[in-house]
Order: sequence, then C-alpha cells, then structure tokens
Amino acid sequence: MKLSPKYKMPFKRRREGKTDYMNRLRLLKSGMPRLVIRKSLRYITAQISDFDKKGDKTLIAVTSNELKKLGWNYACDNLPAGYLTGLLVGKKALDKKITEVVLDSGLYSSVKGSRIYSVVKGALDAGLKIPIDQEIMSGEERIKGEHIATNEKFKSLPSEFEKIKQKILGG
Repeated sequence: MKLSPKYKMPFKRRREGKTDYMNRLRLLKSGMPRLVIRKSLRYITAQISDFDKKGDKTLIAVTSNELKKLGWNYACDNLPAGYLTGLLVGKKALDKKITEVVLDSGLYSSVKGSRIYSVVKGALDAGLKIPIDQEIMSGEERIKGEHIATNEKFKSLPSEFEKIKQKILGG
C-alpha cells in the first residue's frame, strides 16, 4: 500500500492559468527589474517590479488612464495610447535611476506589432534599455495612429498624439 498520492497537484496560479513559473524563473534569474505589461479591455498597465522574498515590489506603475490627465481624448487601449503609456513609464523609471529592465509580458503570446510592443517601443524611446529585437516592434505610422486617422471622426489623433508626447518628454 502506497502512502503518498500518485498525482501531484500543481500550484494554484498554474492551475488557474495565471502564471508560467518557468518563464518567471528565467526572468528573475536575470537580476534586473521587470517591465510588466498587462492589458484589459479598456486600459493598458505598465509596471516596473523587482523581486523580493516576501513578494514582488512594484517600483513604478502607470495606466493608460493617466493619459486623460495630460489631455488625451481618445481610447486608452490602442497602439498610440500604449506607446504613450510606455513613454510615461520610461520617463518615471529614469527619474528613479532605473536604466535597464527586462520585458515580462505574462501569458500573452508574442505577436509582431501588438499593443505590448507599442508599450515597449515607448519605454525604449524614453531611454530605458530593454533587450528585445527591433523587428517585432510596431511601425512608426501605426504608433502615431495614422491608421486610425483615416476615419473622419479621428482625424486629429496624430496631432494630439504629438502634443501629448511632447508634454511627457518635456515636462
């Protein structure tokens, strides 16, 4: 008669499909802070987190909702909003003397030109160093929102994008 069960239950977050522990371990072994990017149906969140034995510490957190305070009048879940969110988190990271991070995209699959990579492009343009291939980034015209501006309702999006970008970089 065996005393232990044959089946070993995986961790709860693995069962729920929330954490890939092998990927997390690889990221933590780098020793660098992580740029954690998550997206919801309405917003994009970018955080810079560092490992601690008691739990991860969030050093900087920015949501695309903060763009509304800067004068952004469009949706907060598209490529231009993602780029501006990345620019904002990169600027705040440099103010706190964080210069190099590693990307943590969670369980999102890697898709060329996606919102995840528009955030990364914004953080790179702000001055953060992120080890990533440049070919996977979104094109410049898509980041500026020119593909959205073809609709009559959103004609002013590229000009407003540039205005917000200058606010973030300048102030």
